[in-house]
Amino acid sequence: MPVKPILFVKLHPDDNVVIATQSLGLGSKIEGIHVRDPIPSGHKVSITPISSGNAVRKYGQVIGYANTDISPGQHVHVHNLAFRASNAAHEIGKSVLSIDDLRPQQRMFDGYLRENGKVGTRNFIVILTSVNCSASAARLIADHFRGNTLADYPNVDGVTAFVHGTGCAMDPNGDGYANLQRVLWGYASHPNCGGVLLVGLGCETYQTDALMEAYDMVQNDRFRVMNI
Repeated sequence: MPVKPILFVKLHPDDNVVIATQSLGLGSKIEGIHVRDPIPSGHKVSITPISSGNAVRKYGQVIGYANTDISPGQHVHVHNLAFRASNAAHEIGKSVLSIDDLRPQQRMFDGYLRENGKVGTRNFIVILTSVNCSASAARLIADHFRGNTLADYPNVDGVTAFVHGTGCAMDPNGDGYANLQRVLWGYASHPNCGGVLLVGLGCETYQTDALMEAYDMVQNDRFRVMNI
C-alpha cells in the first residue's frame, strides 16, 4: 500500500497555522480545510479563523499578530502578519516534553543513524579546512559536484565546503586556536555529515593532525584528510 504523503507539520494543539511540507495548490485539503491560496513549501497556512489583531501561533509560540482578518486555508506571511512588542516571559525549557509523553508515531522519523548513536536529518559530504590557505581548494572540490554529478547517489544531499579565514600564524595556546579546533570538531562530528574531507595546506599553525589528536580521530570510510 502506498504511503500517504505528509502535507503539513503541526507541533502543538494550540497552533492556528500549520507548515506546508510541500507546495500546496488551490483546493488542497489539510485538517479538513481547503487551501485558498498557493502555499509554497515551508510556508504557513491558517487552519482556524484569525481575527485582525489576534495572535498567530506556530509550534505553540506567538510569532506575530494578524493585521487583517485571516480565513482558514489562507496563506499566512508578511502580507498579513505584523509584529509588536510582547511582555511575555520566556522561560528556558518550560515546555520540554519527556519522550514518554509523545505518541509512538511521534517518536520516530526517517533519518541517518551514525556510529556514535546520533541521528542526522540530512546526509551531506562536507569539505572542511584547517587553514584559510586551503579554502579555495575546498570550494573547488565542492563545486565539482554541482549539477547532476550526484544523480546516482539519491541519499546524498550535496557536497558543501565550510571554510574560514584563520588557522595560519596562530598562538597554539590561545583562544582562537581552541575555538577553531572546537568548531571544526563540531562540523566533523555533526550527524548531518555523512562524510567529511579535511583539507590542509601543510605549513599552517593549525595542522590537520591537531584535530585528529585532540579528539582521537582516525581516517575511515566517513573521514578523510588531505594536505595540499
